[in-house]
Amino acid sequence: MKTIKDSVHDHIEVEGVARALLDTPEMQRLRHIKQLGTASLVYPSANHTRFEHSLGVYHNACEALDHLNVEGPRAEKVKAAALLHDVGHGPFSHNLEPLTHRRTGKYHDDVHELFERGDVATVLRAHDIAPREVADLVAGDGRFGQLVSGELDVDRMDYLVRDAHHTGVPYGTIDHARLVRELTFQDGELVLAEGNVQTAESLLVARALMTPTVYDHHVTRISKAMLRRAGERLLDSTTYDAEALRRMDDPGFLVALRNAAETAEVARRFDERDLYKRAVWAERADVPEDVLDIEHEDVRGYELEIAERAGVDPERVVLDVPGEPSMDESSTRVLVGGEARRLDEQSPLVEALQSAQLAQWRLGVYSPADVTDQVGTAAVRVLGLDIDGALVTEVRGLQGTLDQYGQ
Repeated sequence: MKTIKDSVHDHIEVEGVARALLDTPEMQRLRHIKQLGTASLVYPSANHTRFEHSLGVYHNACEALDHLNVEGPRAEKVKAAALLHDVGHGPFSHNLEPLTHRRTGKYHDDVHELFERGDVATVLRAHDIAPREVADLVAGDGRFGQLVSGELDVDRMDYLVRDAHHTGVPYGTIDHARLVRELTFQDGELVLAEGNVQTAESLLVARALMTPTVYDHHVTRISKAMLRRAGERLLDSTTYDAEALRRMDDPGFLVALRNAAETAEVARRFDERDLYKRAVWAERADVPEDVLDIEHEDVRGYELEIAERAGVDPERVVLDVPGEPSMDESSTRVLVGGEARRLDEQSPLVEALQSAQLAQWRLGVYSPADVTDQVGTAAVRVLGLDIDGALVTEVRGLQGTLDQYGQ
């Protein structure tokens, strides 16, 4: 057994197959991948890594399995999956995942091939565990896959608390210990026990407040968009391929950007925090439907047209169109009167939070500070945006919707 001091869970005891997995290269690589990607450009203390988060998820899984009275080989598989759930992440966590998915068809939880070779496979087989079964759990398959990757998974019970702790914002605070203790199975489905509607709601509130404040802060979004564009350019102009990019860590990716002529300028801007600025920050209601539904292949076409109309180099324009806002936690099931009910059917708060997400949605067009005026004006015309007045508008909070639904 190994005891590790953790900033969130105090002491974490790692034993069995998890102890052996801890020192594999696949796990140690996570020490060099930031949990929050580029958020440290907004919150300087947000330098925590996927490695420490993985330990927290493992700890939560152990607590949940103890509560559910699961032990033996089945528990070992689930603990291994909890510890390993993030080893498929590329550099800067989720930031580059859309790029690598387009070129490989794989998300970070598609780890079957990764688990079939290398030190992880060796350790799992030495403990009589089939790598395929652990990979299935990471993908959320089966009864206990819900515990590793689902609406009530031990992953989000760690990252919300950990991210709030390291950014210093108070919004991600949830009673994760109670959440873990109140998990139970109903007809094979992972649910929260009776009397926990408010406990489940706390997850939604925490996520709804952390998203605009941390995860989708405009500086975070700008830096993510710049890195994605630089990653695309790196793959198109060098010998790197998407699989190689997926296996990099944060420092390795930045070194690759610095060493390629086509991406060196973006690397410099990132290193010096000389980021692009918002030329447009448009509300959902002001964006035409065809732009909301834009395919990635068409984004570059719009950028080229905006750049031409603005009279700037095309590499100085980045169009960022987020996907439809989602709230997976709203489908969490809670026992009410012995019946498992979806939270969005039981709680009026869910509708308020979903409304807030739509109000906070923004389309962004980014460019260097010296050309934001002409790029913004050009973008409004090219994209057909219905904007009057200022092109950049800040939005914070829940837009009064909590009162509306709390009557």
